[in-house]
Amino acid sequence: MTIEINATHDPARRSWVESANQPDTDFPIQNLPFGLFRTGDHVRGGVALGDRIVDLAALLETGLLTGTAAEVAQAAAGRTLAPLLACAPTAVSALRAELSELFREGGRGDRAALEGVLVPIASAELLMPLKPTAFTDFCTSIDHIKRMAQGAAPLAAMALPVAYNGRASSVVASGTPIVRPNGQFAAAPGSSDIRFGPEPMLDFELEFGVWLRDGNALGMPIGMAGAEAALFGCCLVNDWSARGIQFFESILGPHLGKSFATTISPWIVTMEALAPFRVAARGRGEGEPEVSAHLHDPADRSHGGIDIELTAELAGQRIVRTNLKELYWTLAQMVAHQASNGSPLERGDLVATGTVSGAAQEARACLAEITFRGGETITLPDGSSRTWLQDGDTLTLRGRAQAAGYVSIGFGECSGTIVPAKGAA
Repeated sequence: MTIEINATHDPARRSWVESANQPDTDFPIQNLPFGLFRTGDHVRGGVALGDRIVDLAALLETGLLTGTAAEVAQAAAGRTLAPLLACAPTAVSALRAELSELFREGGRGDRAALEGVLVPIASAELLMPLKPTAFTDFCTSIDHIKRMAQGAAPLAAMALPVAYNGRASSVVASGTPIVRPNGQFAAAPGSSDIRFGPEPMLDFELEFGVWLRDGNALGMPIGMAGAEAALFGCCLVNDWSARGIQFFESILGPHLGKSFATTISPWIVTMEALAPFRVAARGRGEGEPEVSAHLHDPADRSHGGIDIELTAELAGQRIVRTNLKELYWTLAQMVAHQASNGSPLERGDLVATGTVSGAAQEARACLAEITFRGGETITLPDGSSRTWLQDGDTLTLRGRAQAAGYVSIGFGECSGTIVPAKGAA
């Protein structure tokens, strides 16, 4: 399913909400991502515009939305965005078009009435947009795999998108404190001295995620076109990693080293908003196997990638700069492969890419790569050094979709602060 460029992507379009016209805003009028927020004890859905949130429930009360747009706004105005994901793509597009018209300079919106539906983002608590029905974390960067394997990538990682089924119950919104997990680990690499206690090698992973609007019945695979159509919108993902626990336990795959917390950015940036930033998928080089037939699609090869610059900051210092377009596998390939054995995906599933590392040194997207598994350190602005994350550290991910001739858009912060491990109750 190819999303066409339309008036909502017009780079000349400006909003009468002045903050939406600032060049550094994540939320220009060309974006219009959906989210869930709270003021006082009132939780409801909204759309980000500059430094404001369009309160959809309040907007419905003005009567300025009618027909399909009003129906979709109603689905997105409640205490979860799950009903929004059930809306047809054309219907969601109709709401985005109406919002763009109401809030653009020279549009038909009644500014006097619309001023009252805008809530400052700074005065709201941003929440999880919905509870994921399931969470799958892939490992789709060949550069990450090579560095972690300390050599050539395994053939399987070049032949299929490797993944594990994560823990949906520990997915949390940006700003949620991250408790250092307890677990078992070796006192030193190769040591037989096995200890239980606070994780000594706490790491982050800069990832990207997509929310699914549709799934498949048990036993029924999804083709590539169906997988692309199932993509609703995207967010940033930090799959926190307890490396000591992970390295010790990984016989069947990740378990407690990964299940303690995964942070996501709170806004869902729609696939429609990302249409201008689609690029060709990564090709295959010498010695790399051709894409398997069940994951090959000409449309995906031509525009399955997305040009999104991703960064990570620790203590206010940028330590990672990478790009989503460098991934070995596309979002649609991940979804199609997950369902290729008939495993049922569901509306509201969250699928993550795994660590988005690139070939460049600055594109190493986790501390295990940056510090060569703890063999080196990085120096922070205050003069302190890090090999792994310490208690009190705040790690923040950001993303910017970019393309010549279009207004760049962002995702908001994906941030978490490490707090000390807890004792058993």
